[in-house]
Amino acid sequence: MTTNPTNTAPPLPPARAGRREWSALGVLMLPLLLVSMDVSVLYFAIPAISADLAPSGTQQLWIFDIYGFVLAGLLMTMGSLGDRIGHRRLLLIGAAAFGTASLMAAYANSAEILIAARAVLGIGGATLMPATMAILRTMFTDPAQRAKAIGMWSGVMTAGVALGSVMSGVLVEHFWWGSVFLVNLPAMALLLVLGPVLLPESKSPEPGRFDRLSVPLSMAAVLPVVYGLKEIPSEGWNVLYVVSITVGLLFAALFVHRQRTAEAPMISPALFRGRGFAPSVALNLVCMFGVMGSSYFTTQYLQSVLGMGALEAALWALLPSVPIGAAGPVATQLVQRGVNRAYVVTGGFATSAAGFALLSLAGTDSLWLVLTACAVIAVGGVTVMSQIMDLAMGAAPVERAGSASSLLETGAEFGGALGMAVLGSIGTAVYRHEIPASAPDAAHETLGGALAVADQVPGLATVAREAFTSGMQGAAIAGAVLLAGAAVLAAVTLRRVEVREQRACETPDEPSHLSPSGV
Repeated sequence: MTTNPTNTAPPLPPARAGRREWSALGVLMLPLLLVSMDVSVLYFAIPAISADLAPSGTQQLWIFDIYGFVLAGLLMTMGSLGDRIGHRRLLLIGAAAFGTASLMAAYANSAEILIAARAVLGIGGATLMPATMAILRTMFTDPAQRAKAIGMWSGVMTAGVALGSVMSGVLVEHFWWGSVFLVNLPAMALLLVLGPVLLPESKSPEPGRFDRLSVPLSMAAVLPVVYGLKEIPSEGWNVLYVVSITVGLLFAALFVHRQRTAEAPMISPALFRGRGFAPSVALNLVCMFGVMGSSYFTTQYLQSVLGMGALEAALWALLPSVPIGAAGPVATQLVQRGVNRAYVVTGGFATSAAGFALLSLAGTDSLWLVLTACAVIAVGGVTVMSQIMDLAMGAAPVERAGSASSLLETGAEFGGALGMAVLGSIGTAVYRHEIPASAPDAAHETLGGALAVADQVPGLATVAREAFTSGMQGAAIAGAVLLAGAAVLAAVTLRRVEVREQRACETPDEPSHLSPSGV
């Protein structure tokens, strides 16, 4: 009897997760839910904050934006740090910091202090988000189970955004605006108790030293660019804003150079050699740009244009979230049944673009049209996000799960904050253009400011509401164009990824031709 010496044992299938892992996933959802809630928790509190703290139009934008900006700037740092010290440890540290910052925000007595508190919340949130995905990637190694878990992760994050606004409306209706931050405390306390019991520790066995220089470089790359892009649409091409963007891009180039040349980089360039990883990061950014950019207008539309109270507006805003919960699981089922992932993602972007097109048709009394547009935009966004994240995390090695998830979430948070800033600034520019020059100064800042002094000028309230709606229409047109372009980009890039995967399967021993950039 002869044997073939080239025969080898077939590889063992990935271990399937059991009851403990699924229970641990439920614990991981706590910080994710709260971090996503904090993105939207101020939507219906803004009128109360405006009345109490009297922020300027720019300060109001920063109250919204600073949380996402700081979070986006530090996610890469925290993801890399978690790979080194352990993601469970970082998760618990972040929970304590997030709770402390919530107290600071709840009792802020000026716009400046509230902005600072939101920045500290961003720091705490930056420790939580990459840790949750990294631990998830470690617990779920089976591709089908991982796709299901990531679909649930995406659904919880989207639900958190919707729940944050509803929670905001309920609390502002019955308490004061600072109470929207206090709801974080019980959940963070529960995480600190259950986390050490149920969550496994997850870190790289050979992480290397921590690259401290990359921390300020990453922050310096993100914040100046976002600041300039936020101000230019509303204020014009001021030299200061152009310089700000240029400086940020220069630091971005330095950051990339540092990652390519450092002995132990914060973000390993090898991540971008994974098939589909680089396109996933870019497409995820564009997706969140659209989803969060639309939210900035629609929540204010319900309150300030339609005249709803905070609670009533919050309850109406909950309706679009009803179909959202099914979007991620349905997209996952389509892919698992053989539908090309590129087609599913392209369809998601096209759906969101159609939602923006609907929003551009809204008038000053278009409740159902606006709610339908919100639902369509969000359904498309969740469809894209669930597939993009599964593709990217599947391409990343387990030992780099923290860095990989931090890059994805940096793109998502940066895109969401940028969407609110850019589309919000476009809307503000249109609004200010349509407000009569003779109107009081407060009316030129925000719609809330115009309504506050509307009794002094007959007809000002009607003009201001029409101006805000026109601004929303202009921003919606910009969003529709952007997401339609993203649909084309997704169709092209993800089809290329599929072709490369097929070639790799046919010639598994052939070396990869991908460059370090992944393209």
